[in-house]
Amino acid sequence: MDSIDSINISQIVTVSLTLFAVIDILGSIPILVSLKKKMGDISAVQATLVSGGLMLLFFFAGEKALKFMGLDVSSFAIAGSIVIFILAIEMVLGHEIFKADKDSKSGSIVPIAFPIIAGSGTLTTIVSLKVVYHQYNILIGILINLIIVFACLRSINFIEKLLGPSGIAVVRKFMGVILLAIAIKIFKSNVNL
Repeated sequence: MDSIDSINISQIVTVSLTLFAVIDILGSIPILVSLKKKMGDISAVQATLVSGGLMLLFFFAGEKALKFMGLDVSSFAIAGSIVIFILAIEMVLGHEIFKADKDSKSGSIVPIAFPIIAGSGTLTTIVSLKVVYHQYNILIGILINLIIVFACLRSINFIEKLLGPSGIAVVRKFMGVILLAIAIKIFKSNVNL
């Protein structure tokens, strides 16, 4: 049976950084500012709760859904590591491969909660992380990221002014390199050579 001893600070930091890089809330600030101008105020609470609900749903039911489709978690983790790798390449090189629907006027749920915060990359990463890290550490990492997401959504304009365009670019590229290394680790740990 799992206990509190399963909580590992190193794993929590790795999971938190991985999700932070994949969610890329700082890199999404320009998109969020644009959406705020089009839609009016963004509900930080609603967007955070919906994206958190999606992450938890996929955390708890994602593996069962995969088994129902005849897929194993290792195969999904390898596929997820490839998606994470491509996201990281996108962040480092600055080329947009995954395109979000930036013109939607449907509110804080679409496109902010999904797919900007809890998109396919985030959901794939959560299932991929379950193969390598303990579930408590992943849940704590998800909670930490939801707190960061909420704080960022509440202070979009302040963060944009604080970091500036070049600061956001530097954070995005740095997190991309971290994400590349994590994608390779997930891939290596799931490939049977």
